[in-house]
Amino acid sequence: MSDRLSPRDLAFLVEESPTSPRHVLNIDILDPGEPVFDYDAFRALVADRLAFVPRYRQRVQLVPGRLANPVWVDDTRFDLDYHIRRSALPRPGSLDQLRDLAAWIMSRQLDRSRPLWEMYVVEGLADGRVALIAKTHQALVDGVEVVELGQLLLDVRPSSATPVTDDWSPRGVTGPGLVLEAMRDSLSGVDTLSQTARTTGAQLAGRATRALAGAVSLAGMLLGRRPERPTPLTGTLSEQRLFVPFQTELADFRRIRDVHGGTVNDVILAVVTGGLRGWLMTRSESLAGLRQVPAVVPVSVIDGELEATALGSQIAPHFVELPVGETSPVVRLHQVSYSFEKHKETARVVGADRLAGITGFAPATFHMMGARVAARAEGDYLISVCNVPGPQTARYCVAARLVASYPVHPLEPGHSLAIGVTSYDGKVFFGLTADRDLVPDASVLGQCLREALDELLDTATGARQRAPRGRSRNPRRRAAAKDMKEGE
Repeated sequence: MSDRLSPRDLAFLVEESPTSPRHVLNIDILDPGEPVFDYDAFRALVADRLAFVPRYRQRVQLVPGRLANPVWVDDTRFDLDYHIRRSALPRPGSLDQLRDLAAWIMSRQLDRSRPLWEMYVVEGLADGRVALIAKTHQALVDGVEVVELGQLLLDVRPSSATPVTDDWSPRGVTGPGLVLEAMRDSLSGVDTLSQTARTTGAQLAGRATRALAGAVSLAGMLLGRRPERPTPLTGTLSEQRLFVPFQTELADFRRIRDVHGGTVNDVILAVVTGGLRGWLMTRSESLAGLRQVPAVVPVSVIDGELEATALGSQIAPHFVELPVGETSPVVRLHQVSYSFEKHKETARVVGADRLAGITGFAPATFHMMGARVAARAEGDYLISVCNVPGPQTARYCVAARLVASYPVHPLEPGHSLAIGVTSYDGKVFFGLTADRDLVPDASVLGQCLREALDELLDTATGARQRAPRGRSRNPRRRAAAKDMKEGE
């Protein structure tokens, strides 16, 4: 019996378009420590780990007559060499060249006639390093039955685990068989019938909504109304993307947390807030009408609201107003921290240390789930920020050490920017995804984020130096006015 796509998974396929591809990328940079990366060993490792995620060898098959939702079927022509692409950068093999390649890969849709994933092995980076760019459709990984393949490719030791016995062979399926199975499922299970009805209704509703929006826009033009000017964070997406990666030190975020209170996640959001503020000012944008930027921040909780995972938690959205109009970096941090303190009172949030201790490299799966939550978040927001704490000890792939990991989140329709963050082995890696036409200055935003971190570090250094002996150096409970004075 074939696995049928749930309405939620199918929605990611139905709503996909050339301007809104529904896949998530993760860029891992490896240091082989030797002159040449062992590509054959890596290919063998992927072939071995596919035994744990058989969905990666299945494709989506429509049911004739749309009698039921599509099903996952084995790809009878599965070709591992199609899914693992070997590439290289020209000299000097810089991070800028890699980000341009990643932006091009991000902009292309996956082939739906094959399993919905690709992996690029990019050689030629400076210092003999190699990049792995994993590209996975949001419909493929549900976090319960299927985790991200990248989570299974990284080990705690340079030597890989013992290969598993895999006797997989594709099972063929015919059109009449799919029809009979759909009829049997509909007659024997109410769930199948109701899911099909909901999916059909959702598709019709989506078409009606798009048609209505077009009609309203046309009517406004005929009446002489000027179209609304999009904000820097909103607008009609193009088919092209920009990607901006940069690396910071986890110790800097912890130092700010120790002095001003809150959590590392609070500090990251305060840095994002300060970076957005600086970037808007470089664009000469008036902050009078944009004092706060509503953001959705997927968080891992127990008893969550949306996406369950097989990793002991669920992912739920948290909405926070990023106070870009506030001039003091310390006050911005406390305002963000207060929002999460209120959230903790109503949700059982999973600690960062627990997430970081999950076997393998869990950020790959959690970023996928965070992107799914952002796509389904029922609330108005302008930007999504997904921070996933990873392990603070080294991980390896076929004896090559993982030295960097950058998440690349998809853009939701109408949203020009998304930010992913991964902490790993003492570093914090930011990945900014932007629309090439709406945010051509995405690299400026990346620089503004760095400057926002430096600004908070300066306040933490000054606060430590001024703390008198015998008093706590953690001013978490001090008044906001005093924090502002210290921040200045």
